[in-house]
Amino acid sequence: MTSNERRHEAKAVSTATVLTAALVLWTASGFAAAPAKQVVGYATHTARVLPLWLAGEQKLFLKNGIDIEPVFIRGAPTLVAGLAAGSIQLGRTGGPATLGAASAGHDFKIVATFSSRNTYDLVVRPNIKRAEDIRGKTFAVTSIGGTSWMGVLLWLEHLGLDQQRDNIRFQVIGDQAVQVQCVLNGLCDAAAVDGVFSKQLRQKGMTILGEYTELKAPLVSQAVVVPGAQLQQRPEIAENYIKGEIEALAFSLAPKNKPAVIDSLMRNLKIDSAAAEDAYVDLIRGVDRKPFASLEGLRNMQRLMKLRNPKIGEVKSEEIIDNRIMRKLDESGFIDRAYAAYGASLK
Repeated sequence: MTSNERRHEAKAVSTATVLTAALVLWTASGFAAAPAKQVVGYATHTARVLPLWLAGEQKLFLKNGIDIEPVFIRGAPTLVAGLAAGSIQLGRTGGPATLGAASAGHDFKIVATFSSRNTYDLVVRPNIKRAEDIRGKTFAVTSIGGTSWMGVLLWLEHLGLDQQRDNIRFQVIGDQAVQVQCVLNGLCDAAAVDGVFSKQLRQKGMTILGEYTELKAPLVSQAVVVPGAQLQQRPEIAENYIKGEIEALAFSLAPKNKPAVIDSLMRNLKIDSAAAEDAYVDLIRGVDRKPFASLEGLRNMQRLMKLRNPKIGEVKSEEIIDNRIMRKLDESGFIDRAYAAYGASLK
């Protein structure tokens, strides 16, 4: 090979090397711009799910480096089964299903709680006048082991009633919109539902036997649940997801964005504008501005659940709660900046 040929070969190799490096960098940047899609399951249709819907509609998940596919899964126990099987990567569910899964040996972590207070009014048919009249009656619930089921248990405890002793039955019927129809049609006697639905029932002649404010006991509802192994190996998935939801929550609580929030509620809950106004009130009163995972709420639920399943009493609640991401976001000022940017109040 001549010296001239060697120079041409060296130049060709150099060019190929540069092109290969450029291709690698272009491909890597392409992957960075298009994060892998993560499936998040949610088990109920209420106003408190709005941050999940809005974060997708306003592209706030993508802004925070995560691509989310929300999937409605009827019933929290089915949702956590999907988490355990790996078919979904994140769950938006409650404490009861998470505790049940933990008692069966699954390693799940609650990394945020977007609702840690009771939001359910207790609604009954007109023939029920007093708490004692609930004995022998049937409650509509979304699922056994779900948050609406726990809401009923908390109401029964508050009223001095016990499901087994007082022969109170649960009918698994579906989400709150379906529970409303069950009570209206007389197929169920009572339900614990959010304000937008309790108002509908009251307008149809049903009785509000208990207002949500009467129940002060904390709980864990609308929590972000992830498998422990995933959290350890890829914590950025949960972190980016929570950041997207926090921004969406700040967006939804800003007065200037109320028209967009009402529109989203109408579309996602399939309700009219008047009902969407009631749902907006449910959102404001039912969400935690800084959604730290609630250990107190989880222990309160565990206290009732272990009476029916002693194995749940053996679960160490403190090992399920993981607030590392929330502390990071809070201490870094991310949450305060998000609320300030959208003009929303943290109070």
